[in-house]
Amino acid sequence: MGEEIVSDGFCEADFRAFGQRLAEETASLRRRLDGRQTHDAEPMVGFELEAWLIDHACLPAADNTRLLAELHDPLVVAELARFNVELNGAPQMPRGEGLITLENELARTWHRCQSSAHDLTRALVAIGILPTLREEDLVAENMSEGNRYAALNRQVLVARGGSPLRLDIRGVDRLNIAHPNVLLEAAATSFQVHFQTRAAQLVRAFNASCLISAPMVALAANSPYLFQCELWAESRIPLFEQAVDTSPITGEAPHRVTFGERWLESSAAECFEDNLARFPPLLPRLMDDPAAELHHLRLHNGTIWRWNRPLVSVHDDGSLSLRIEHRVMPAGPSIIDMMANAACYVGLAQALSTQPQAPEATLDFADARDNFYRAAREGLDAGLHWVDGKTVSCRDLILDTLLPLADAGLADLQVSAAVRRRYLGIVQARVASGQTGAHWQRAYVREHGRSFPAMLAAYCERQRSGMPVHEWPI
Repeated sequence: MGEEIVSDGFCEADFRAFGQRLAEETASLRRRLDGRQTHDAEPMVGFELEAWLIDHACLPAADNTRLLAELHDPLVVAELARFNVELNGAPQMPRGEGLITLENELARTWHRCQSSAHDLTRALVAIGILPTLREEDLVAENMSEGNRYAALNRQVLVARGGSPLRLDIRGVDRLNIAHPNVLLEAAATSFQVHFQTRAAQLVRAFNASCLISAPMVALAANSPYLFQCELWAESRIPLFEQAVDTSPITGEAPHRVTFGERWLESSAAECFEDNLARFPPLLPRLMDDPAAELHHLRLHNGTIWRWNRPLVSVHDDGSLSLRIEHRVMPAGPSIIDMMANAACYVGLAQALSTQPQAPEATLDFADARDNFYRAAREGLDAGLHWVDGKTVSCRDLILDTLLPLADAGLADLQVSAAVRRRYLGIVQARVASGQTGAHWQRAYVREHGRSFPAMLAAYCERQRSGMPVHEWPI
């Protein structure tokens, strides 16, 4: 989806031709993976951080064009809405102090963005859902420049037969609205971690990523409010799933934002074959490149937003590398919190994917999926079905079982002991205290009332302090 789309008007012949190219490239991917034509590099970690641009009233500031022009930084790019930007980091090997290098780069990029935003009488904030967002902010005029966004909007609505998108989220409150465009998607901002493992480990690491999505979304939760309604601990999950729902009113089409249907068995090609079989092309941009480049396959994969999404890259020698995009975590509350979340995820994915017995073999995929949505609703208070057949509290599972595993996984990746203590200590303190970003937002509103601009101003002040969220005063 990062590639530009020349036209937002497609004909039936475009879809047929795109489908043929997609089938060819999916078959090519399967042959090459089966033939082990992979680039077996060292494990790498990277990230994408989606952030909000706000004005002095703590409302969305639709001004990313000026900010990006002033920054002129290839690491900072536009997102769907004019009040969002995306910050990227150069992938790093995690061994030694590689994760600290990643954190320092994020901090430098963040401070450059803040400085430039301040010059425009704006500020930047990392939060899963902006609590001051209004439905009237999500108008077509606030869509970022770039034809791919208009194309996405048009094709989603065409797939829905012209019917508006609907949000129906039941939490403490209930939010039930119809909305005429896909800018609802812009309301959900995340911190996406990319983890490239060795090729032989990819299937196990992907399954591990799905398995731990429930505790990861609970410990990172930071999105309890949307349009002044109190919803889930991580309301970003149902919001995003419904924001680009191409299902017509009958609901027969598969949801393009999905947790998935099954564990991988033997090859990452299974995900891409599922993409081909179940998801009609959404943006059939035709390219002249040979099938070996997999451009149509990668574009199609970019319009299917799995919460754990495999990504494929093609090297100059024709070999492939695969990585996992772990999409369950929201933006914020602080840089150190996000990096601690990333370290915890990477450590767990590494540890669980290298155990002699695959833990996913003892848990139904349906249970892992149910865990995910329960944890998104209830946060650390959720009860989860786990691999020993028991139901355990999410908080106890993280503290007693998962943090030691994450430490072992990071050690296996040769992450230094000091770095492991730094990041996992922050996760341990947050989970033990129960003060996630979502908990802090709710506690602030209970203590000070439902003034969301005041709450967001206090949130921004604490975010600027650099303290992890478990140390934030209410």
